[in-house]
Amino acid sequence: MDVNTAREKLVSYQKKAAAYLHALELLNFDGATSAPRGSASTRGETMAILSGELYAISTSAEVAETLFFLESVREELTAEEARIVYLLQKDSKKIAKIPRDLYVAYRAQVVRADDVWHRAKESSDYALFSPELEKIFDMTKEIASNVEPDSDPYDFCLHEYEEGLNSRKLDDFFDTLRERISPLLRAISKVPQQSDAIRKGFFAASDQEKLSRYLMDIIGLDPEHVALSTTEHPFTISLGSHLDERITTHYYEDDFASSMYSVIHEGGHALYETGCDDRFVFTALDGGTAMSIHESQSRFYENIIGRSRAFCSLVFPKVREIFPEQMKGYSAEDLYRAVNRVEPSLIRTESDEVTYCFHIMIRYELEKRLMHGELTVRDLPQEWNRLYREYLGVEVPNDKVGVLQDTHWSGGMIGYFPSYALGNAYGAQFFREMKKEIDVEKCILSGNLAPINEWNRKNIWQFGKLYTPDELIRRITGGEFDPAVYADYLTEKYSEIYGL
Repeated sequence: MDVNTAREKLVSYQKKAAAYLHALELLNFDGATSAPRGSASTRGETMAILSGELYAISTSAEVAETLFFLESVREELTAEEARIVYLLQKDSKKIAKIPRDLYVAYRAQVVRADDVWHRAKESSDYALFSPELEKIFDMTKEIASNVEPDSDPYDFCLHEYEEGLNSRKLDDFFDTLRERISPLLRAISKVPQQSDAIRKGFFAASDQEKLSRYLMDIIGLDPEHVALSTTEHPFTISLGSHLDERITTHYYEDDFASSMYSVIHEGGHALYETGCDDRFVFTALDGGTAMSIHESQSRFYENIIGRSRAFCSLVFPKVREIFPEQMKGYSAEDLYRAVNRVEPSLIRTESDEVTYCFHIMIRYELEKRLMHGELTVRDLPQEWNRLYREYLGVEVPNDKVGVLQDTHWSGGMIGYFPSYALGNAYGAQFFREMKKEIDVEKCILSGNLAPINEWNRKNIWQFGKLYTPDELIRRITGGEFDPAVYADYLTEKYSEIYGL
């Protein structure tokens, strides 16, 4: 085999794998949005078969031989080709260590568990979901033991979402946040609370959709490549490549801000994906480099941009135009203070910036203990409720707003939650660098986010998976990750809001 032949085989394999993934993602998206409830079993069968075919391709002798050859002539490859070979070889070796039956069964179980989760959440019936979740955790442990028998099974899960991430690093990270954020939260609790009355009332879903379309335009989403749907738990998915992005939201007619910030958050994910260099389409470099970097973008647009005073000033006239009666007597400043109200609460996705990471710490602790066998799935709700009482001082009235609130575990996404907290901190550090080159507030007030988006595209989005998170952070900041930057951001912002 010569280098050019191997290159052609590599391109062909990636396109074929992308096609199977495209089909799987379409089925997944359909199941979470418009598919009838009774279709889960047939969808699961189809996805299991497709997963089996993808397994066969990924672990074939031809693919292994091609990747081995290209690795042996690494010096003749471009940096991009070398990174592709590394990523594909790592993935191929991992999949080959998982028994085919387990790989296929896991995919089918995820579909079933997600369907049961929807029904369990609707009726607040954890007992219905518990057996499915137990299977998810058991199968995840089995996969981890096959791939890395001598490693911590939870570290295996964390590594799936950020290369090199482990519990030791996260323990240090969360200790730093806890040390800095806890005193800020205590100080805020001692002063008068901000009013969120502007958010309350009746806001028709059809009107909220008008606001969603406006927000998508304001932050710079391309309607040729990004579509909006509704679902129980908002998410973003790439269908086939970064050229087809689907974002979702849900509309609560008693609080317009919930969907407003859901759309901005998911829009941040879509901006990252659509900003990836087009030459990476159908390659292993297409898409975000890690979920923590992905969440740095979604949380950046949702909070640092979307919850800024400048952004509230920008969008308030439109909010007032869509909801004229509800906005009578209110101002942009009222909106700003309402969406930055700090109050310990039950729901992660609705929580404020200051308390948000405590929601993640709870999930991190529970996941780690479940994966280590120190906590059973059956006892999960009781422990969830205890930690919410301990960390946030709130009582959980039922499992719908407790342990059943998130979709991640039903989708097998064990180890994902820390990405949100890391994303918050990465985003703050990127923001500090951005402000050295761009007058961010001026851009927002003028309604022109293009310079902000272009900075992110130049420094983050275009590279796809070419660099690891650590490499990307060093390229952008000239140094290492520093969670204190995020703590400083929160302290400065909320000290001004609450007059501390």
